[in-house]
Amino acid sequence: MSVLTRDEAQTRSRLLDVHHYAIDLDLTRGDETFDSRTVIRFSVRGDTAGTDTFVEVKPAELRAVTLDGQPLDPAALDENRLALKNLAPGEHELRVDAAMRYSRTGEGMHRFTDPSDGETYVYTQLFLDDVQRIYAAFDQPDLKAVFDVAVTAPEGWTVLANGVTEHTGDGRWKAATTPPISTYLVAVAAGPWHSVRTEHRGLPFGIHCRRSLAPHLDADADELLDVTRACFDRYHEKFDEPYPFDSYDQAFVPEFNAGAMENPGLVTFRDEFVFRSAVTDTQRQTRAMVIAHEMAHMWFGDLVTLRWWDDIWLNESFAEYMGYQTTAEATRFTDTWTDFGVTRKAWGYDADQRPSTHPVAPENVQDTAAALLNFDGISYAKGASALRQLVAWLGEKDFLAGINIHFERHKFANASLADFIDSLAAATDRDVHAWADAWLRTTGVDTLVPSVTGDNGSRTLTVRHTGERPHRIAVGLYDQNPGHEGRLTPRERLDLDVPQADPRPIGKLPALVVLNDGDLSYAKVRFDADSFRTVRESLSGLPDPLTRAVVWNALRDAVRDGELPAATYLEIARAHLPHESDLALVDGVLAFAAGQIADRYATPEQRPAALNTLADLCRDLIRRTEDGDHPGLRLIAVRHRIATAAHPDTIAAWLADGTVPGGPELDPELRWRILTRLAVLGATDEAAIAAELANDPSATGQEGAARCRAALPDAEAKARAWEAMFASDDLSNYLFTATAQGFWQPEQAELVRDYVPRYYTEAVALAARRGPAMADAAGRWAFPAHAVDADTLRLGRECLADADPIPALRRKLTDQLDDLARALRVREAHTD
Repeated sequence: MSVLTRDEAQTRSRLLDVHHYAIDLDLTRGDETFDSRTVIRFSVRGDTAGTDTFVEVKPAELRAVTLDGQPLDPAALDENRLALKNLAPGEHELRVDAAMRYSRTGEGMHRFTDPSDGETYVYTQLFLDDVQRIYAAFDQPDLKAVFDVAVTAPEGWTVLANGVTEHTGDGRWKAATTPPISTYLVAVAAGPWHSVRTEHRGLPFGIHCRRSLAPHLDADADELLDVTRACFDRYHEKFDEPYPFDSYDQAFVPEFNAGAMENPGLVTFRDEFVFRSAVTDTQRQTRAMVIAHEMAHMWFGDLVTLRWWDDIWLNESFAEYMGYQTTAEATRFTDTWTDFGVTRKAWGYDADQRPSTHPVAPENVQDTAAALLNFDGISYAKGASALRQLVAWLGEKDFLAGINIHFERHKFANASLADFIDSLAAATDRDVHAWADAWLRTTGVDTLVPSVTGDNGSRTLTVRHTGERPHRIAVGLYDQNPGHEGRLTPRERLDLDVPQADPRPIGKLPALVVLNDGDLSYAKVRFDADSFRTVRESLSGLPDPLTRAVVWNALRDAVRDGELPAATYLEIARAHLPHESDLALVDGVLAFAAGQIADRYATPEQRPAALNTLADLCRDLIRRTEDGDHPGLRLIAVRHRIATAAHPDTIAAWLADGTVPGGPELDPELRWRILTRLAVLGATDEAAIAAELANDPSATGQEGAARCRAALPDAEAKARAWEAMFASDDLSNYLFTATAQGFWQPEQAELVRDYVPRYYTEAVALAARRGPAMADAAGRWAFPAHAVDADTLRLGRECLADADPIPALRRKLTDQLDDLARALRVREAHTD
């Protein structure tokens, strides 16, 4: 397939104005393909005859094409491009009639049959260049147009789209005409949806899911709609421009690759957000944040759209920042920035220290394949952190004033980084152009290190700064609370600009100095020696969870950089996590300790002790929550106790009894967790997996069974799983991921040793056959991350040098191999 280059897009944008698309889809043509008929009205600029350009389409069969009533040869289609030659200036009409393939990879028109009841659903995911799998298009974000969409669907289906839809009879559905939007934002979701509908501020609102999830959606409908309404109202307080579309539907769809997609008027979410088992309040908070994130896109991304993909941060960083900030302001979830600091920010820090790092706003994104790689922790978490720092520097009033100038200048059009910075500059006297150069055009993570000097009573603080960005940070000074051992009392919070002009007087020696307290900037922080002793002794005595998040992130970074022994991190976790009340912190620390320290940074000889420490920690948390007053904390502890079980007896007894003593009772999610761990430990078999699947034949159950079967420590089971992943293309994106998650286990390193060299060859072939989404899954989930050794690293580097993987897989392998090399360095740094 030919990818679109930036130069080609700019040339086509100079040549064409695209006015209108009429798209007619027929979803009644069978299980493999659907019909797509497209009429595009466009005009050629200028007064020179003989303009050549092209339209993109990826059909199963291109049946007919006419340009201004004259037939074009369908055989002239070259991969995904159909040439349009000798176009005269003025108006033109292109008609394209094609059969299109349904997808099982979450790209284009994804088709899913629910194993619970046999009902079928389809939905579109057209980002970034998968528009061409659905309809013919001039497929680039700055050729906006008005869209009319009609759909023929099977009897009993409901069709959702960007605008209000109307059933006109005989399975025909018509969507309201859109305002000008980009091609990748067109959306259709069709099937026998279960829907809850309401109105808010005169607009129809709806939430939708597949029928088998109806009881679970109904149980949370009030919460979902309350969050939606609260965010909607808060955005109307922030933004002068009113919501620009005619309705707001949110569809929870199966086997969705992303968290959600901001299609105007029809946001699609992964349907794991329809909770069918017990969840923590942090998971509910995450769902609320995603709702707020996608709604922010209605303005930033949909109303005003990037001109080219180098400015993807204008979409994602803004929505990420607004999602967390607005959730904290408008809903009951007021601690969102703690979760951001623990989970999202770590994602950004990690991505920004790999060879694949890039600026938040890169200058040279040459084509769509390269652009797709930049949807990462930098464009989301680092970009949001930069905006949070910008707000701290500008003040929220001037920041929102600049945003509203931007919306007014560019609504229903496209904009670039330069446009955005000009809008901000119009609202402030500060030099935002210099800020953008420092924060958005650079790579890497700065490091801030405190130094406290002087005599007691007249101490001064100096911050050593490794990096080039200016930071406005808060510095927290904490003293021991003399009446409560282990408790820390805030003495003072200083505002500090880094680089620092002069040492800052701080009076007597504090017990603890916390740089970037409040987490308003983006930087790694370290501790002076006295502060580190206090952290080891009194971390849980810090009163604010966001401060504790900054401290835990600093410890995490120090482990990853080889400065803090992983065993010391585990000791600190063992001492302080049993006293932690913030759910995001408990879950984040346990996830890092298990997934990175125990699974990768610990040597095989050290791993049993690490697992034992984590199991003891989880047992402490379970005992602490026996009173039933902390169900979320207890659920997290139970989940991690299952994951860290080195012996099967305890969790097997839980499964047999159907409950953890003292609760919770085992719902499907916990049952599959236990069964997966028992499979890893060789304490279950195919008969037990089949019986569990019979009790839970849902899509999630199918994934659980695939994960368990791949995890069995049996040569035949491993061979079957490998065959399913790499020799057959039958697995959907979700079933592939589940199988990959089960396959590699640290406990089974010898059993799967021969598959490690096979991975590189077969993953490259799979990615070439099945495309970017499956390449991402193969690189993320099927990579042998447990194999922390020089041979794995060498094989991977040879693959990158010789095998020419497609860009999506190359990026994932680059990141995985860098993480593997880091794990080797961490091991070596603290080897006796």
